[in-house]
Amino acid sequence: MPFEVLNNELNEQRLNNLNQALSSGMFVHVRDMLHNMPASDIAFILESSPPRTRQVLWQLIDQEHTGDILDELGEDLKDHFISQMTPERVAKTAEGMDTDDLAYILRSLPDTLYNKVLQSMSSQDRSRVEQALSYPDDTAGSLMNTDTVTLRPDVNIDVIMRYLRVRGELPDATDTLYVVDKHDVLLGGIKITTLLTCDPSESVRSEMDSKLEGIPVTMSDTEVAQLFERHDWVSAPVIDEQGKLLGRITIDDVVDVIREDAEHSMMGMAGMDDDEDTFGPVLKSTFRRSLWLTINLFAALLAASVSNMFEGTIEKFATIAILMTIVPSMGGVAGNQTLALVIRGIALGQVGQSNAKWLIGKELAIGFLNGLLWSVLVFAAVWLWKDDMALGALIGGAMLINMTVAGLAGASIPLILKKFNIDPALAGGMVLTTVTDVIGLFAFLGLATLFLMNHSV
Repeated sequence: MPFEVLNNELNEQRLNNLNQALSSGMFVHVRDMLHNMPASDIAFILESSPPRTRQVLWQLIDQEHTGDILDELGEDLKDHFISQMTPERVAKTAEGMDTDDLAYILRSLPDTLYNKVLQSMSSQDRSRVEQALSYPDDTAGSLMNTDTVTLRPDVNIDVIMRYLRVRGELPDATDTLYVVDKHDVLLGGIKITTLLTCDPSESVRSEMDSKLEGIPVTMSDTEVAQLFERHDWVSAPVIDEQGKLLGRITIDDVVDVIREDAEHSMMGMAGMDDDEDTFGPVLKSTFRRSLWLTINLFAALLAASVSNMFEGTIEKFATIAILMTIVPSMGGVAGNQTLALVIRGIALGQVGQSNAKWLIGKELAIGFLNGLLWSVLVFAAVWLWKDDMALGALIGGAMLINMTVAGLAGASIPLILKKFNIDPALAGGMVLTTVTDVIGLFAFLGLATLFLMNHSV
């Protein structure tokens, strides 16, 4: 049985056991169950439970594990629980949290609560979080942790190994130790595997990778994720403009970025926030979805106005009313195929100004060839079905026009939106649907008016 199926069954079983225990009033048993679960599993259960059950579960969780659980929660639910916590509890939760996670929590707080939490923190925690907050959100600076282990280049490997044994513990996901000069400028890195296998009498300088490059602190988190994916990194150093080592980014944070970007693209296609809570309150979810539905309504009215322009044609030829939805539908499917491809290319950094024209030309050609193929097939089908060659030619011509335009629109719309700093994943689908509906109806009904109406006269 696939691992994913087993995992889903296990999660479903845990949810059922917890719900049965809660409904029976066995709160002590539920507390024990939660105490023995990893933070990630508790977060999954919270996100999979209705609001009332969540509140009960949250009260039963050990406070010392709150920080680890908050790290695993989605943004919406995380903000919900933080808003219920006192400044003192937030400060207590912050102890031991990674700098990037702590910075996210504080960014989401109101100013008054934010200041109270800072005052409740130790000077060390306050210092590291203020440094993290000095960098814009969604940049390498907001992702990095300051728990780096640094070395000097003139020290022997044997000395380093003795130092590590005395230290006794390394930060999570440490695969490389970073070499810096006396001004903390990054000189290179040396992998843990190299330390374990090289000659102990050698110096760090002779064994380090001097080609190791740091990630600029202002680089976007999406670009950071692309670098990790391309180079299969476990961790990477972060530097400022002078090359000074500021911290490091680890793969666990990058996985979160990749997941968030994927969720953003998927939910954006439906006009929804990527942090939409599956079990969120009804009124809150209704309000969030209403805005996009309102925009879509105006787009639909625009398409309907095109049909209204040709009301006389539709009334005179009932067959046209039956067939008029085929052209926009085919154009929409073809356009969305191109749209998804281009949005993915933009997200991966593969599409830019240097190759945009070629890509648009390619998709325009594909749209034309697909339009030519399907217009011939539809022409033949309608001719045989309705025994009307003119009607078949009409719908075939309209389909050729719309699928060609759909290919052009699917490639160009996300690039245009990106140029105006509008998220293509959020707005691209709605804009494309409007274009294919309007062009498809206008082409079909326009040709019908031009040829069939004149022919009938």
